[in-house]
Amino acid sequence: MEHSRKKLDLIGQRYGKLTVLEAAENVGGRTAWRCRCDCGGEAVVRTSRLRTGHTASCGCLGPGAAPGVDLRGLTYVDGTCVEMLRAKTVRRNNTSGIPGVDWVASKQRWRASICFKGKRHYLGCYRLFDDAVKARKRGEEELHDTFLREFAAYGPSAEQARAAE
Repeated sequence: MEHSRKKLDLIGQRYGKLTVLEAAENVGGRTAWRCRCDCGGEAVVRTSRLRTGHTASCGCLGPGAAPGVDLRGLTYVDGTCVEMLRAKTVRRNNTSGIPGVDWVASKQRWRASICFKGKRHYLGCYRLFDDAVKARKRGEEELHDTFLREFAAYGPSAEQARAAE
């Protein structure tokens, strides 16, 4: 099957935070476009990267970030993102519904783990799902919640509040 040789006109179209301004010099033999990001930055992006959503910003979103998620305002302490710990979101690829709890088929057990400061901590394997969930919740309390309380007391927001007084 042969691909169409007709060049698309993407000028004025939006892809994530990018608005296509004009055609640019080809990149690697592929059609590319000069785009302006909502943050004011510019980038030259290949057509395929725009249309598939692989490139949604000038780079201000960071690698793999979803459109509309600006990573520049996130607070990192020792490799841990404070805002992500607070949100306690469940990843899309999670199959158990509980972060850090997954089924290990080879052991026929539920495994509980937690990531903190760039390291994965294994909390054990359990026959019952509820036991794995309890282990994960204990891990969250001991690591994440303690960290968030300390950050709230001593982190940048506490310093800003003291400076405003």
